[in-house]
Amino acid sequence: MTHPKTLLATLMGERQPIPPVWLMRQAGRYLPEYRALRAEKGGFLALATDPDAAAEVTLQPIRRFGFDGAILFSDILMVPWALGQELSFGVGEGPRLTPPLVDHALAALERVPARLEPVYATVARVAASLPPQTTFLGFAGSPWTVATYMVAGQGSRDQGETRRYAYADPGAFGAVIAAITAMTIDYLAGQIAAGVEAVQLFDSWSGSLSPAQFEAYVIAPNAAIVAALRTRCPGVPVIGFPKGAGGKLPAYARETGVDAVGLDETVDPVWAHRALPDGMPVQGNLDPLALIAGGPALTSAIDRILAALAERPHVFNLGHGIDQHTPIAHVEALLARVRNPG
Repeated sequence: MTHPKTLLATLMGERQPIPPVWLMRQAGRYLPEYRALRAEKGGFLALATDPDAAAEVTLQPIRRFGFDGAILFSDILMVPWALGQELSFGVGEGPRLTPPLVDHALAALERVPARLEPVYATVARVAASLPPQTTFLGFAGSPWTVATYMVAGQGSRDQGETRRYAYADPGAFGAVIAAITAMTIDYLAGQIAAGVEAVQLFDSWSGSLSPAQFEAYVIAPNAAIVAALRTRCPGVPVIGFPKGAGGKLPAYARETGVDAVGLDETVDPVWAHRALPDGMPVQGNLDPLALIAGGPALTSAIDRILAALAERPHVFNLGHGIDQHTPIAHVEALLARVRNPG
């Protein structure tokens, strides 16, 4: 090992004898300390835009579990908020953006990039407080996934409204993608300037697209983001996480230029090892429900992933975010198994 931070070294292509571990959504509702702080702040947006509180949430799972990576506590919808949409989180409703672009012109939005300043302040606080061996990860939503919320105003099961909009008016939708891409480049560069050491692009809804739309709205904008960050922030690894990409994953890995690829829980890691470029770091891909189940099911799932990806740089993670009902003891068991496979 040539770098003291094993997660950062892995993302740079160095295979470790024991894979580094972090979990998507590791700072969140399964932790009692998070629930207490969120109740005190009174809501998600208030918590995410308070740099002291957001830094505390980011650090909570590092103190409790000693993960190899800390992931910034924020939300992928900070970018549309900075582009001028209003953002709210209703109780039991999920996030809402107004006005939805399906019936409102993008050009009518007034951009407010200052809304991102609390995130950079959070990054600076966390960077000053992390243990020296812990890699600090920033993130943003990928343009397609962010666009689905901007167009529809909220999440949906099949992103049908946004897909129809993209087919009906590709020019207008292309402008939405371009605006998100440009703001995302600035946003990630700002996070890096403030102290993050690697970044992840979350494309939670990439699996809903046809091959042609996947090329246009997933691969092309992510390639533009990666290329811009290479110029502005050389040497900072970028993880791409195109959830649901399936058979399109090798093309994504080759054509976007990302340094590492995250696998969702539906991807066979044996296939991924064969299909992805030699030596490319891979992240994933334990089913979050296996983590809830615990016991022999959890142990066998962990062992299968470790065996499948043993010959390439591997960051152990979930195939998506940790569920709020996950027992803390099961997270402890996961860490013990990965770090001491025996």
